Amino acid sequence: MQSAVIRKIVKMSSIALALSVGAANADVVIKIGHASALSGPIAHVGKDNEYGARLAIDDLNAKKIKIGGQVAKFELISEDDAADPKLAVVVAQKLVDAKVSAVIGHLTSGTSIPAAKLYADAGIPQITPSATNPKFTQQGFKTTFRMVANDIQQGSAMGKFAVKDLKAKTVAIIDDRSAYGQGLADEVEKAVKASGAKVIAREYGTDKTTDWMAVLTSIKGKKPDVVLYSGMDVTAAPQLQQLRRLGLTAKYVVSDGGCSSNMLKLAGNALTKDVYCTEAGIPPEQMPQGKAFFQRFKQRFNVDVQIYAPYVYDSVMTVAQAMQAANSSDPAKYLPKLAAIQTKGVTGNIAFDAKGDIQKAAVTVKQFDSGAWKAIAVVR
Repeated sequence: MQSAVIRKIVKMSSIALALSVGAANADVVIKIGHASALSGPIAHVGKDNEYGARLAIDDLNAKKIKIGGQVAKFELISEDDAADPKLAVVVAQKLVDAKVSAVIGHLTSGTSIPAAKLYADAGIPQITPSATNPKFTQQGFKTTFRMVANDIQQGSAMGKFAVKDLKAKTVAIIDDRSAYGQGLADEVEKAVKASGAKVIAREYGTDKTTDWMAVLTSIKGKKPDVVLYSGMDVTAAPQLQQLRRLGLTAKYVVSDGGCSSNMLKLAGNALTKDVYCTEAGIPPEQMPQGKAFFQRFKQRFNVDVQIYAPYVYDSVMTVAQAMQAANSSDPAKYLPKLAAIQTKGVTGNIAFDAKGDIQKAAVTVKQFDSGAWKAIAVVR
């Protein structure tokens, strides 16, 4: 009788131990939030960002890394903010309520800046792979990080390139009046003036403008050497086509929003060797793992990278590495590791300054040549 009781106790202990071991080895689900414009005019750029995040999630899950002694199963929760600042705040609250451990996004400055406060209040780290307005990291939040150069750096590169390389004495500046476009245009104007050239026109439309004829007609009479535009490809392409139709002979420089493969399709015959773009980051051929990444991306999604997918991929991987270093997916525990991280990604060395901006940020100048964007200079 006594031995039967002992056997029963031993059996129960074994079951408890097995259950305990099983629980320790069970997957821990880690939710990663992603927010970008998945609908609307720039949805192709937003989907590009989402694809970069999905590829990173796939790779992380294939590695079966352990965090807190458990195999981490990463889950992407992707939300559409339609590039609308008001909707971005709603999306941010949705991701906070979903208890994500990190947010990759938003795509634009206009959405990233207002959303940042909600993530900061919740203590959730946010890395934008593409928002470039300096205000994003100037709000004083410890949770905000940026993976690419900001508008001060890009605006400086655009303005200096127009004056020093394209030998412009007079320039016209156009923007789309978004937080991104206007903020960047302000920096371009400063750089042009500092380089010794004159800004003879400062015009604008909206992030949905496709009829630029009135703006361009006004500019044509002033005969600028270079037209600089800060905005996205869906507005830049018709602007360039109409510029050609009016017979403007000025060289044309568009910001990173137009430095996409989609711009090549949309602008068509309006593209010549007098068209340039600047991009926050380095060209694929200079990315340490660029060639392999671009090939895998095309195989996985059957589309070419638009602009920021490599930076999204690195954002997800950097967050995961910080979690591993802290041995926790709890934002409060891994945030200090993220702030101090020094690692290498697809796009190169990754480390953040005290504000959360990427250190040693680069801006690439590209020229249209033989049907493609060709890198001609990298400015740091």
